[in-house]
Amino acid sequence: MKGIVLGLLCFLCFNSQGQSIKLLQIGKTASFRGLSVVTNNTIWVSGSQGTIGLSIDGGMHWKWMTVAGFEKTDFRDIEAFNDSTAIIMGIAEPAYILRTTNAGESWETVYENKTKGMFLDAMDFFDDVHGIVVGDPINGKFFMATTKDAGKTWQEMDEQNRPVADSGEACFASSGTNIKMTSASNYVLITGGLVSSLITPINKINLPLLQGKESTGANSIAVYKKTYMIVGGDFTQRDASKGNFLVGKNNGKYLETALIPPTGYRSCIAQISKKKWITCGLNGVDISNSNGLRFYRISNEGFHVVQKAKKGNAIYLAGGNGRIGMYLP
Repeated sequence: MKGIVLGLLCFLCFNSQGQSIKLLQIGKTASFRGLSVVTNNTIWVSGSQGTIGLSIDGGMHWKWMTVAGFEKTDFRDIEAFNDSTAIIMGIAEPAYILRTTNAGESWETVYENKTKGMFLDAMDFFDDVHGIVVGDPINGKFFMATTKDAGKTWQEMDEQNRPVADSGEACFASSGTNIKMTSASNYVLITGGLVSSLITPINKINLPLLQGKESTGANSIAVYKKTYMIVGGDFTQRDASKGNFLVGKNNGKYLETALIPPTGYRSCIAQISKKKWITCGLNGVDISNSNGLRFYRISNEGFHVVQKAKKGNAIYLAGGNGRIGMYLP
């Protein structure tokens, strides 16, 4: 592995109830919004300036890559299957999806779209085979494409099957987590802007979150059985906690707010355990031990994205200025 990290720097200054965030990496010019944690030790990140990072030892050391020919591309999302195979999503005109099977030594372009106005926001995989990618509306409908072969090929969804977008409604490419596959053929999507919605293939529900501006609405959704955890707010008001969190019960049929919401705009949320959740944003990191009823801050350090290991319990975060952190319970 090359590109040794600056070292295990220090504990972040803010700590609550014994929980903290340990900073593993900082100082790169790239901003990371893509994060995929395969195991406790295998971590992939993606971000601006065509930058990809891979660690196979829990963030102690990193292999840093700039994808050849894509030095100016912002890879806002990444999905990894192991320490060799990963898929990255380049957001805007043209939009790209690339795939590697040799730990980033080379990348194959598996999807390209030069449509005017194309802007990909996030992708998700139900398993190691079935995946979906969502983009901002084209001709009044959210762009979607799917894969059934682990991202080797992608098929654009028929326009008649794509969700209709209201005027001023779009998605935020803030953490690659505004869409989740709930089965090999179903998904749940959250949106923002002038309108904020929860969308499935058969339904669309208005979300009582902060909305009405291009910078407002839902940013991230995490799913556990029939429970949806949704965070957002207004990214231009990082400290505002109004309208930044909802829990949707029974597949979103019942929407509830928190007695004590997260302490600011939040761009990502992930599950730690059955009733324990972690959420991050520009002004810090919050934890809920009560299934979303109450949140409390454990760090003042800002991150864009947080993810738990698919096979393991480790939780990592990534953000601006090349920042990568690890949650310590």
